[in-house]
Amino acid sequence: MKEPRPQHHTRAFDDLVAEGAAVPTEGWDFSWFEGRATEARPSWGYASSLAERLARSTAALDVQTGGGEVLDFALRRAAPEAPALTVATEGWPPNIAKATALLRPHAVAVVASPEDAPLPFADGAFDLVSSRHPVSPHWAEIARLLQPGGTYFAQHVGPRSVFELVEYFLGPLPQEQSAARRPDRERADAEAAGLEVVEVRAERLRMEFYDIAAVVHFLRKVVWMVPGFTVEEYRPRLRALHEQIQIDGPFVAHSTRHLFEARKPSA
Repeated sequence: MKEPRPQHHTRAFDDLVAEGAAVPTEGWDFSWFEGRATEARPSWGYASSLAERLARSTAALDVQTGGGEVLDFALRRAAPEAPALTVATEGWPPNIAKATALLRPHAVAVVASPEDAPLPFADGAFDLVSSRHPVSPHWAEIARLLQPGGTYFAQHVGPRSVFELVEYFLGPLPQEQSAARRPDRERADAEAAGLEVVEVRAERLRMEFYDIAAVVHFLRKVVWMVPGFTVEEYRPRLRALHEQIQIDGPFVAHSTRHLFEARKPSA
């Protein structure tokens, strides 16, 4: 039989939840999680690999750029061989503002474009289209925008990513719910749009959450994990998870990622 926990745990829970609920969520800077959560990184080093491709590009488009952090890193790494023209799209207003400010020194225009809308650019406008963690790749649009011989280079979220955490809050979910993110299905969709798939690499990566503030901030930031997540609605589950972490240590989950490279045929 476990000994009763001291009352300060209740206060600690409320303080931690309030902290996680107060952290701004715009952009894709995850530095706040340092010391509170960890995630192993894919072996391929997406941002550095993107920089290499930007250095060989003349006109590049970054789709769903978030706060522009990854593109900013890649363009700084690619300089002085960065493309003559680089454009980014983003659909969430706080991210649009953040990306515009961050990417302005690179002379990158950030275009407001909803995730599910056609992209507002001419056919064949780019020799490189990139994206890190797009909600859903629009293969027909990607194929339309690429010049013949142009490349799509992206890191996608894979199937059932972080589902240990998702199912903790939502209960067991059907396998089919995440089937659209399977690499083999994305390969087929890309080929159906007329692209040649050059490479697909997939990895499953360990994540650890060290306190409930990290869980709250993560679910507020990555909004599609538990749709409609609010602290108020999930407070009982949050409290139970807080107590579990206090007793057993970090909550462990696994993200899935795949590197995707495709090419528009030259002919």
